Amino acid sequence: MADAQIILAYGRDTGIVAIGHGERYKAAHEALAAADFRRGDDWVFHLPGVDEDASRATVANLVRHATAHGAEVVTSSHRFIGDTARDIARLLPGQWDVRIELYSHPVWQQDLVPWLWDSGELVRAVQTQRIPYAATLTDTAETTLLLVERPGHQLGYLVGAFAPEPFEEGYGDPHAPHSIALPPFAGRAARGIADRFLPTYERAVHARRIATVAEALARIHAEQDAWAAIIASSRHRNAPPLGEAAETFLNRAWAEFLAIAQHAPVLLDRCRPAATNWPGDARVLAELADALTDAEDLDRDASLTLTERDARLRAVLGTWLTHSEPFLRQARAATPPRQQTVPAAALPHQALPRGQHAPRR
Repeated sequence: MADAQIILAYGRDTGIVAIGHGERYKAAHEALAAADFRRGDDWVFHLPGVDEDASRATVANLVRHATAHGAEVVTSSHRFIGDTARDIARLLPGQWDVRIELYSHPVWQQDLVPWLWDSGELVRAVQTQRIPYAATLTDTAETTLLLVERPGHQLGYLVGAFAPEPFEEGYGDPHAPHSIALPPFAGRAARGIADRFLPTYERAVHARRIATVAEALARIHAEQDAWAAIIASSRHRNAPPLGEAAETFLNRAWAEFLAIAQHAPVLLDRCRPAATNWPGDARVLAELADALTDAEDLDRDASLTLTERDARLRAVLGTWLTHSEPFLRQARAATPPRQQTVPAAALPHQALPRGQHAPRR
């Protein structure tokens, strides 16, 4: 692949579009500007609306300018990815915002790797194949999908997800869902996302929430054991002052509890103890929910003395440590809400149109 390349594709509303990329992508941009292509706000170059003969002449002119700038001009077998992403988004349940992503320099696409929450083909492609551009689809719940043309295929796409915001980076996470391949049909692609990928994604988010809470509870247990050891050794001359040790324990335990406060409410809301083998856990779950409310009140109630605050914090931590096992078994038995599917009536039967070849000289 040339170190400066221009990819031509066809946009439904914009006609011929062009994307420059490579280590010398600026040379590609200079060639496009010299050939009268105009750069949009998304950094995609567009050929102003002209007739077919004029388009043919302009593209021929672009090839000459590209050669002079040391850039290669190629034509995509796909249509413009922005059109594809918008067609799919319109068929997905809910509201989705589409944005175009350009990775003009090859190293830029590596910025995706830490944030991609994927254990399938997509993350491998981003790491090993050239991905000059992509589209993101984000819904109102801030689920963000990444759509790319499938490397090595004339048609077809890959879709995966970024890590949910509360989890920050997602690379290498064992709970990450698998990206899936999509066909070049808007309706079938949307159904694949709605029926296959999004349910898998939601289950993965659910499992990662459980793991996050379980890990936080384990660390609080460890802090409590360390605190108990300090109390047991308090009679020794070299033991730290109990007041200082108590403050350290509570500060560390509270820092860990913040993850529980963030993820446990969603998990509690999904628990249905009556449908499990442990219906008696309903009382325990109610106590845990009340403890979360008490924890929220601690931050809002400025009238509490330090002693009162510490006592209530200990009570909250004690409730969650005591009932961690029934909570985790109920959370693991729970399931995320079922995503809506794409109605069959909304599925067009025609394929997404292939990218139109740019006129040749």
